Amino acid sequence: MTTSTLIARAQKVAFQGEPGAYANLAAREALPHVATVPYPTFDDAVAAVRDGETELAIIPVENSLHGRIADIHHLLPDAGLYIVGEHFHRVRHQLLGVKGATLDGLKTVLSQGPALGQCRKLIRDMKLTAQNWHDTAGSARHVAELNDPTVAAIASGLAAEIYGLDILKADVEDESHNMTRFLIMAHEPDDAPLDSGPVVTTFVFRVRNVPAALYKAMGGFATNGVNMTKLESYQLGGSFNATQFYADIEGHPQEHNVRLALEELRFFTSKLTILGVYPAHPFRARMPSM
Repeated sequence: MTTSTLIARAQKVAFQGEPGAYANLAAREALPHVATVPYPTFDDAVAAVRDGETELAIIPVENSLHGRIADIHHLLPDAGLYIVGEHFHRVRHQLLGVKGATLDGLKTVLSQGPALGQCRKLIRDMKLTAQNWHDTAGSARHVAELNDPTVAAIASGLAAEIYGLDILKADVEDESHNMTRFLIMAHEPDDAPLDSGPVVTTFVFRVRNVPAALYKAMGGFATNGVNMTKLESYQLGGSFNATQFYADIEGHPQEHNVRLALEELRFFTSKLTILGVYPAHPFRARMPSM
C-alpha cells in the first residue's frame, strides 16, 4: 500500500475521545510515527487540522456491527479536509475493573452505547446493569476514579494500561468480526498516483431534480464496470426534498472506465465533490464476499 507523502511527513494526528479510545488505538496502528492528540468532539478534531494544530485527523465512519457513525457524513462534506488514507481497526472489547475486583463481585458496567450493544451476551449472562457513558476510554477513567470493585468498564486494553485497571475478562464482544473503518484526513489533497495499486475514490453528490436521476446517474458505474462499495443518503438542512449521497468506488478517476462513469454521473448531478483518492487498505482484499 502506497503511503501518502502528507502522512509520511505528519507529526501529529487528532482523534475524538479520551486517551485510550479505540480511535487512539487506530491512530497508533495506522500512524505509528505520529503523536496522537485527543479532542472532545469530531468537530474539534477536524478543526485541529484546519487550524494547523495537527497535520492529520483520524475519524471513524462505520462499524461492521453498529453501522455508520452518526453525524460523520454530515461533517465530512463541509469539513474543508481531504481523505488521504483509510484504516480498518479490529475492535476488541475488554471488561475492566479496579485492582482487587472480581467477576463475581461486579454489578454495574459502564461504556459508550455502541460498545454496550456489542457486548449484550456478556451483560446478560453476568446480569450486569449497563450504564451509558460518553466515551469508552472515559468510562474506564471514571471506573478508576470511583475505585469501586462492583463497577466495571468496557473499553480497550490501552485504556486499561493508561488508567491502571485490570482486564477481568478479555475480548468480550459478541462477534469476532467487529471492525471499524477510519478515514485519515488532511488539510490539502494528496491523491494516490495512478497505477499505484488498489485505490478508493470517495465523493458526495446531489442529483438533479429530474425523474429517475439517481437511477440514471448510477447506470454509468454499471455500464463501465466500476464497483461501488458504498452508497448512502442523508437529508440536508432538515428538508425531505434535499438529499445528498455519499459514495465509495474502487478505482482512480484517471482510469478510463472510472472517468467515463464520473462524466455520466456529472450529467445528472447538481453538485459533485471528490473528497479523496487514496490507497485501499489491505483488509479490503480479505473481506468475505457475500
